[in-house]
Amino acid sequence: PPVTTTSMAQDYRARIMAAVPADSDFEPLMTLYLTETTPPQEIARARDSGIIRGVKLYPAGATTHSEAGVRDLKKVYPVLEAMQSHGLVLQAHGEVADPDIDIFDREQVFIDRVLSPLHERHPALKIVLEHITTAHAVDFVLSAGPLVAATITPQHLLYNRNALFAGGLRPHHYCLPVLKRESDRRALIGAATGGNPKFFLGTDSAPHPKAAKESACGCAGIFSAHAAIELYAEAFEAADALDRLEAFASRHGAAFYCLPVNTESITLVREDWPVPAEYPLGEGIVVPLRAGQTVRWKLAEG
Repeated sequence: PPVTTTSMAQDYRARIMAAVPADSDFEPLMTLYLTETTPPQEIARARDSGIIRGVKLYPAGATTHSEAGVRDLKKVYPVLEAMQSHGLVLQAHGEVADPDIDIFDREQVFIDRVLSPLHERHPALKIVLEHITTAHAVDFVLSAGPLVAATITPQHLLYNRNALFAGGLRPHHYCLPVLKRESDRRALIGAATGGNPKFFLGTDSAPHPKAAKESACGCAGIFSAHAAIELYAEAFEAADALDRLEAFASRHGAAFYCLPVNTESITLVREDWPVPAEYPLGEGIVVPLRAGQTVRWKLAEG
């Protein structure tokens, strides 16, 4: 069910922490799911909780588990005003769900019809356009001022829409927003590796069971959590920008969310390793990105 209240987020966080090893310093950053019935008063409670960093905007029907999302943006204007006042970040899945709009154009239409007017109406609202996929989105974020930022996934840096059909239909390359043109991928590479603090890491990793992906109506989502930072390293190396990976991965997002930068570190080494064909997932299995192939960077042990 959607996590729509501060109380639900606190309960969810408690379940997460119960599964975290005692010697780990992992801290989950919680969000609320915005619906048309979210009361503005919930935003103050979320801010006062100290654990909630943002509110997710899912246009209804645009992505997985978005059925409870927003259909009429005007109904959440009071909530957006409260977020603007209390400093919570709006985290937007940037697509319209209109079936008359070509799936490859849904991000651009969302920006033009929804996000740009929203930003003009609420200019002091912090916004992250999550998992952007197009040159149009890059241009919007660059032009929108310091309170608008974006995340970029590893798959959208490494692949274009041809990967969906290479030698046949590739269900494990299907995600939403869908992979786009090569010109869009190159624009994303430029944004991610260019050093601009408005762009930072966001994997959008989605562990859907193999059976749900390989079906007559397969679900959207790419599982990248097994090798996300390593895959980002590949993209940055290809752009001759490895010196900018740390800021993209660890500094830009923290600064935008006004969070402290991690004091711990990891080490990546240039070493090929084979990705397993599958990983266990409950009683089933999940097929990871680059399954059965090679990743060129590896997380050092210890």
